[in-house]
Amino acid sequence: MDIQTETELRQRIVEIGRLIHQKGMVAAGDGNLSVRLDRDRLLITPSGFSKGFLEADQLLIVDLNGAKIAPLFGKWRDLKPSSEIRIHLECYRQRADVHAVIHAHPPMTIACTLAGVSLAKCTLPEVLYDLGTIPTAPYATPASPEGPLAVRELVKKYDALVLDRHGTVTVGATLWDAYMRLERVEHSAQVTLAAQQALHGPVALLPVDAIEKIAAMRQTVFAQMGRDVCAECNACPVSERHPSRQRSAATPDLSRLEALIESEVRRAIKN
Repeated sequence: MDIQTETELRQRIVEIGRLIHQKGMVAAGDGNLSVRLDRDRLLITPSGFSKGFLEADQLLIVDLNGAKIAPLFGKWRDLKPSSEIRIHLECYRQRADVHAVIHAHPPMTIACTLAGVSLAKCTLPEVLYDLGTIPTAPYATPASPEGPLAVRELVKKYDALVLDRHGTVTVGATLWDAYMRLERVEHSAQVTLAAQQALHGPVALLPVDAIEKIAAMRQTVFAQMGRDVCAECNACPVSERHPSRQRSAATPDLSRLEALIESEVRRAIKN
């Protein structure tokens, strides 16, 4: 992560908040952004403010338990942290490499959850390479303790999550990383829904050999990062846990069983 001062990080949140708002990925007071200031403190957007019109001094400093540290005096002393702070805190707890979190409400991504369309399938090569896959977390009541429980296991392996009926969570080493992943998710949703409308049905997966090539490319990159090559959604035969691999692994046992039965039958006939 690039070393930035608190002033620079404040300005970065304001800029990206404005960008998210301009692109229609939040409405009204929706969405929230945060970034690590240091080991024990986060900078986070306040509750109830449009992300398109934030001021740098409106951002709050909280500890890793969500307690407000600043501002305690002055014009903005009564501001409260984002209502979704629990999700942000959970992401930081589960991933030491995460230094920024963005929760947004991109409309086409939310539409996918309403229509029962998964973005976890390996259909777009750039998504597969950048994100591996995009899982959907189970529905959780907004601004409740259910939120961190819904993302807890998924965020350990994935950098971009869809929240059922509620938007996205993207994480990264920087705010820009998290923002770029948000763009990637919403673009994937737009393409997927447009394709399904044109086809009047689901989109075909990438061929297995194409997936394997991209997985090999990711393996090199992720090995350098110290991360797993793929979170293994089990949607394709690339995964060792895919049913087709399990059936293949079970075949030798079945063959041995058939050979044993044949041997026993022949022995019984001879006797």
